Amino acid sequence: MSTTESTEETTEKDAPAGESTDKRRGGDRAGFIAAGAILVVCLGFVLYGVLGTGSDPRPEQPKAPTAAVTYRITGDGNVDVSYLARSEEGRATVEKDIELPWEKTVRVPLGQPPTISIVLDDKGGQARCALAVRGAHVQSATASGTYGRATCAGERLAPTPSS
Repeated sequence: MSTTESTEETTEKDAPAGESTDKRRGGDRAGFIAAGAILVVCLGFVLYGVLGTGSDPRPEQPKAPTAAVTYRITGDGNVDVSYLARSEEGRATVEKDIELPWEKTVRVPLGQPPTISIVLDDKGGQARCALAVRGAHVQSATASGTYGRATCAGERLAPTPSS
Protein backbone atom coordinates (compact mmCIF):
# COMPACT_ATOMS: atom_id res chain seq x y z
CA MET A 1 0.00 0.00 0.00
CA SER A 2 1.28 3.45 -0.87
CA THR A 3 1.47 6.42 1.48
CA THR A 4 -1.44 8.14 -0.25
CA GLU A 5 -3.70 5.13 0.12
CA SER A 6 -3.02 4.77 3.85
CA THR A 7 -3.92 8.43 4.50
CA GLU A 8 -7.20 8.07 2.66
CA GLU A 9 -8.03 4.91 4.58
CA THR A 10 -7.40 6.60 7.92
CA THR A 11 -9.57 9.56 6.97
CA GLU A 12 -12.40 7.33 5.80
CA LYS A 13 -12.20 5.30 9.04
CA ASP A 14 -12.45 8.48 11.21
CA ALA A 15 -15.63 9.68 9.44
CA PRO A 16 -19.02 8.55 10.84
CA ALA A 17 -20.62 5.55 9.17
CA GLY A 18 -22.09 6.30 5.75
CA GLU A 19 -20.58 9.83 5.50
CA SER A 20 -17.43 10.84 3.76
CA THR A 21 -15.26 13.71 5.03
CA ASP A 22 -15.89 15.77 1.87
CA LYS A 23 -19.66 15.71 2.40
CA ARG A 24 -19.33 16.67 6.08
CA ARG A 25 -17.12 19.69 5.31
CA GLY A 26 -19.52 20.89 2.63
CA GLY A 27 -22.42 20.71 5.11
CA ASP A 28 -20.52 22.81 7.64
CA ARG A 29 -19.84 25.50 5.04
CA ALA A 30 -23.48 25.66 4.00
CA GLY A 31 -24.52 26.00 7.65
CA PHE A 32 -22.09 28.87 8.22
CA ILE A 33 -23.27 30.63 5.07
CA ALA A 34 -26.94 30.24 6.08
CA ALA A 35 -26.23 31.50 9.63
CA GLY A 36 -24.31 34.48 8.22
CA ALA A 37 -27.18 35.35 5.87
CA ILE A 38 -29.70 35.19 8.72
CA LEU A 39 -27.44 37.39 10.85
CA VAL A 40 -27.16 40.00 8.08
CA VAL A 41 -30.97 40.06 7.62
CA CYS A 42 -31.53 40.46 11.37
CA LEU A 43 -28.99 43.30 11.56
CA GLY A 44 -30.76 44.96 8.63
CA PHE A 45 -34.09 44.88 10.49
CA VAL A 46 -32.48 46.27 13.65
CA LEU A 47 -30.81 49.14 11.75
CA TYR A 48 -34.05 49.89 9.91
CA GLY A 49 -35.89 50.08 13.24
CA VAL A 50 -33.25 52.30 14.84
CA LEU A 51 -32.57 54.61 11.93
CA GLY A 52 -36.03 54.53 10.35
CA THR A 53 -36.73 55.66 6.85
CA GLY A 54 -36.35 59.36 7.60
CA SER A 55 -39.83 60.21 6.39
CA ASP A 56 -42.80 60.11 8.70
CA PRO A 57 -46.04 60.44 6.73
CA ARG A 58 -47.87 61.85 9.77
CA PRO A 59 -46.94 65.35 11.01
CA GLU A 60 -46.48 65.66 14.76
CA GLN A 61 -49.73 66.73 16.37
CA PRO A 62 -49.95 68.29 19.81
CA LYS A 63 -51.64 66.03 22.34
CA ALA A 64 -53.62 68.89 23.82
CA PRO A 65 -55.24 71.86 22.07
CA THR A 66 -52.96 74.90 22.11
CA ALA A 67 -53.00 78.64 21.46
CA ALA A 68 -50.32 80.86 19.92
CA VAL A 69 -48.45 82.98 22.47
CA THR A 70 -45.76 85.53 21.57
CA TYR A 71 -43.14 86.37 24.19
CA ARG A 72 -41.05 89.51 23.58
CA ILE A 73 -38.13 91.01 25.54
CA THR A 74 -36.68 94.42 24.72
CA GLY A 75 -34.04 96.58 26.40
CA ASP A 76 -30.32 96.41 27.01
CA GLY A 77 -28.22 93.80 28.74
CA ASN A 78 -28.36 90.02 28.77
CA VAL A 79 -31.07 87.98 30.46
CA ASP A 80 -31.94 84.45 31.46
CA VAL A 81 -35.50 83.72 30.36
CA SER A 82 -37.98 80.99 31.27
CA TYR A 83 -41.33 80.58 29.54
CA LEU A 84 -44.17 78.11 29.12
CA ALA A 85 -44.35 76.33 25.74
CA ARG A 86 -45.99 73.05 24.63
CA SER A 87 -45.52 71.37 27.97
CA GLU A 88 -48.79 69.76 29.03
CA GLU A 89 -47.44 69.45 32.57
CA GLY A 90 -46.81 73.20 32.79
CA ARG A 91 -42.99 72.93 32.84
CA ALA A 92 -40.97 75.93 31.74
CA THR A 93 -38.39 76.15 28.97
CA VAL A 94 -35.22 77.96 30.08
CA GLU A 95 -32.76 79.85 27.85
CA LYS A 96 -29.66 81.42 29.37
CA ASP A 97 -27.61 84.53 28.51
CA ILE A 98 -29.97 85.83 25.81
CA GLU A 99 -28.95 89.00 23.95
CA LEU A 100 -31.75 91.51 23.57
CA PRO A 101 -34.04 92.10 21.75
CA TRP A 102 -35.58 88.61 21.76
CA GLU A 103 -38.94 87.31 20.55
CA LYS A 104 -40.47 83.86 20.29
CA THR A 105 -43.93 82.63 19.31
CA VAL A 106 -44.84 79.25 20.80
CA ARG A 107 -47.88 77.04 21.31
CA VAL A 108 -49.17 76.89 24.90
CA PRO A 109 -51.68 74.21 25.98
CA LEU A 110 -55.19 75.46 26.73
CA GLY A 111 -55.82 75.51 30.46
CA GLN A 112 -52.25 76.67 31.20
CA PRO A 113 -51.43 80.32 31.97
CA PRO A 114 -48.80 81.72 29.56
CA THR A 115 -45.88 82.99 31.63
CA ILE A 116 -42.46 84.50 30.93
CA SER A 117 -39.86 85.43 33.55
CA ILE A 118 -36.61 87.30 32.99
CA VAL A 119 -33.53 87.86 35.14
CA LEU A 120 -30.82 90.35 34.13
CA ASP A 121 -27.20 89.26 34.52
CA ASP A 122 -24.60 90.71 36.93
CA LYS A 123 -23.96 93.68 34.61
CA GLY A 124 -27.55 94.87 35.10
CA GLY A 125 -29.35 97.00 32.59
CA GLN A 126 -33.04 97.36 31.87
CA ALA A 127 -35.34 94.89 30.11
CA ARG A 128 -39.06 94.73 29.44
CA CYS A 129 -40.97 91.48 28.91
CA ALA A 130 -44.33 91.36 27.18
CA LEU A 131 -46.71 88.62 26.12
CA ALA A 132 -49.49 88.45 23.58
CA VAL A 133 -52.07 85.69 23.20
CA ARG A 134 -53.44 85.08 19.70
CA GLY A 135 -51.94 88.44 18.68
CA ALA A 136 -53.59 90.46 21.49
CA HIS A 137 -51.34 92.17 24.09
CA VAL A 138 -51.91 90.72 27.57
CA GLN A 139 -49.25 92.06 29.94
CA SER A 140 -45.79 93.64 30.20
CA ALA A 141 -43.32 94.25 33.04
CA THR A 142 -39.90 95.88 33.46
CA ALA A 143 -36.74 94.64 35.21
CA SER A 144 -33.79 96.89 36.00
CA GLY A 145 -30.46 96.79 37.83
CA THR A 146 -28.13 93.96 38.70
CA TYR A 147 -30.05 90.68 38.66
CA GLY A 148 -33.29 92.61 38.11
CA ARG A 149 -36.36 90.40 37.66
CA ALA A 150 -39.71 90.69 35.92
CA THR A 151 -42.55 88.28 35.19
CA CYS A 152 -45.43 88.54 32.75
CA ALA A 153 -48.34 86.15 33.09
CA GLY A 154 -51.73 85.79 31.50
CA GLU A 155 -54.90 84.04 32.54
CA ARG A 156 -55.35 80.35 31.81
CA LEU A 157 -55.86 79.93 28.10
CA ALA A 158 -59.37 79.08 26.99
CA PRO A 159 -60.62 77.94 23.60
CA THR A 160 -61.56 80.71 21.16
CA PRO A 161 -65.31 81.35 21.02
CA SER A 162 -67.00 79.98 17.90
CA SER A 163 -68.16 82.56 15.39
